[in-house]
Parts: sequence; structure tokens; C-alpha cells
Amino acid sequence: MKTRHVNRRDFFRLSATAGVSAMLIPGVKAAPVSRTTANENEIPVRTLGRTGVKLPILSMGVMRADNPNVVRAAYNSGIFHFDTAHGYQNGKNEEMLGKFFTGKPRDSFFIATKGKFDYPLKDNFEETFEELVDQSLKRLNMDHVDLLYTHALGKVEEVKDERVIALLKKLKADGKTRFLGFSTHDGKPELLDAAIEAGIYDVILMSYNFKLSNLKETDEAIARAAKAGIGLVAMKTMTGGVEDAEGKKKINSEACLKWVWQNEHITTAIPGFSNYDELEECLAAARNPQLTAGEQEYLASLCGQEMLYCQQCGRCKSQCPEHLPIPDIMRAYMYAYGYKYSRMSKETLAELDLPSDICKNCETCQVTCPSGFDVSAKIAAITPVMQVPNEFLT
Repeated sequence: MKTRHVNRRDFFRLSATAGVSAMLIPGVKAAPVSRTTANENEIPVRTLGRTGVKLPILSMGVMRADNPNVVRAAYNSGIFHFDTAHGYQNGKNEEMLGKFFTGKPRDSFFIATKGKFDYPLKDNFEETFEELVDQSLKRLNMDHVDLLYTHALGKVEEVKDERVIALLKKLKADGKTRFLGFSTHDGKPELLDAAIEAGIYDVILMSYNFKLSNLKETDEAIARAAKAGIGLVAMKTMTGGVEDAEGKKKINSEACLKWVWQNEHITTAIPGFSNYDELEECLAAARNPQLTAGEQEYLASLCGQEMLYCQQCGRCKSQCPEHLPIPDIMRAYMYAYGYKYSRMSKETLAELDLPSDICKNCETCQVTCPSGFDVSAKIAAITPVMQVPNEFLT
């Protein structure tokens, strides 16, 4: 996969548009991003698998953003892939994008949205999922999206389910999406192999960062998927946005993004910036994406530390006598204490249908986390958010 460069519009310092490795981190194989000129406003572009679509290596994960001016600033800076989901901000995220892009040339942006389904599939799966997609299109004020993901898959059988595949094919044939994919937080290489076997997935959105405990296996699966023509998009690139377990010290986002882009098979990353300062940091990384020795040392120093990023390995589930969905609860904890986005934390917990008396039957927690998480303490700290009215949440 070759990386080329495109000269995008000047950023105008935001105020004019919006009002305002290899040697140090085990398993990392650097793939330097070459530059052909010294123009500081160029952003490298890569091809999204067999779709043939060329995207800047930096895209926008819109999940936390609620200010259309930040979207405008990103768009004017040369970013044109925007990632949302049916459930983000209870639909208001899609609505915001719909209003912003109304009237703009359809080929000037590339929109991805996502939809969840329950598994095992219910009898009315096809009807309810198609209704979900139709509602997303209505919110976006579009007759189709460029990329439709089934959201947060974690099992091989979900990826390869014949009913899911049949419905996705129908949605594509009906012109409601140009391309198909799925997103996954679970970090399981076998899901990428399942996508290769299924044959219908054009793109996979996956967690990918320097903290992965199964980095070698993940990179090997990514290479197999890329060889099969599947485009790879990276999320969770900043391991929760902080470098400490308490969520008090902001991580070096530029170093995190540059590390991701050293893998030539990753087409683009979708960091969830929600303000101008965060956008500027991401743009600075994209315009000079080569990982420096100092940044390698910095990331290497964090590899052994407990942070907020849950590896989603699932080993905790078998240890818990109540069989709680601990990885999902840990993800909710990260949203609140890392992203400072407690509304998303509450939405994530609400989907889990947790008992109100969670953990009351255990005098001591029996779960030992490979990443060193104090699971019981984190559960106790995050579950009260369920009782907080939305208007008091960030």
C-alpha cells in the first residue's frame, strides 16, 4: 500500500474558519511515511482497501463533538472522512452532521455511521436494523452513507452470521451504503480472519494503539486483511486520552497517532477531538507523521504502566461469579475518566442492562486483571453515573 501526499487547503489557523517504535517498543515494525515536499500543510493520503477511496491519514471521530464549528474547522483543514454512529448523543450527532453537510458537494466528504444489533439475533432483526439505518439516513439528511458498520462486534459468529450478511448485502444493493464494514473494540485477530472468510466486508474499524498486549498477532492479522483488500481504520489510538490510571495527565496525542501511522496497512485514524486545540494537535501529527526517537522513548516508557485502556481480552469474565460484562464496564470507565465524556459512559452502561445491586453478592472481588486494573474499584466508581440525570453529565 503506497502513501501519497495531497496539498489541501490552508488551515488559516482555525480562527479564520471557525472563530477562533521500532527499537524501543517490542513488536513495532516501523513503516516510515515519506514526504515529497516540505509543505507543512500537506496531509498524507492512503487508499482504503479495495474501495479505491483515498483518505487522509487523519479523519474525525465525531462521537464527542457537539459543536459544528469544530466539524467546520476539520473540514476546512482538509479532513473529509467523518465517523459517527446511530447511538451517539442519542442521534443528535448524526443530526449535527446532517445539518452541516446539507448543500455541500456530496463528493467533498466521506461519511461512516454504525448500527448495533442484539446477538443472538431476534426474530425481527432484519426489520429493526433496516429501520435503524433508515432513521440514521433521515438524521444525516442523505439518501446513502459511504460506509455502514455493524457496531461493536466481538464474536466470530457475529461477523459470519448468514442473516447479518444477507441483510448487509441487501442494504448495499438498495443503495443505502456504498461500502460495508464492522467495528470492534475487542482486539481479537480472529475477527479479521473471519471478515476475510465472509468476503463482504470492505472496511474494519478496530482498536489499535501502542498498548496492545497482542500486538504481534494483531499486526499479522491486519496484514492478512489488507492483502485480502480490506481497508483498516484505527480507533482508540490514544489509549483513553491520558497516561495515568487516575485520568489526570493528558497523553501525548501526536506521538500516539504517529505510532499508529507507522503501520502502512492502517489507512486512517479517527481520533475523537472535540475542540480546536485537540484538532490542532492531530493536524500537527498528520502533517509531520514520522515518529521521532523522543516520541518512541516516551511511548516505550508507558508500555508497562497501568492506564485507562482496557485490552478487552475477556479473561475477567470467567473469573467473575456474576458473569458481568467487565470489559464493557471498563470501557465506560475510560469514557468518563479518560475522555471526560460521562454521557457516553452512561449510554454504554445502559446498553448492558446491569442489575441495580451489581457486585453486592461478593465480599471481595475475585477478578485479577492482566493489565492491573482494580476492577471492583472501577466498577464502584463508574456505575453511579447511571443515576445521574443527563443534564448534569458532560
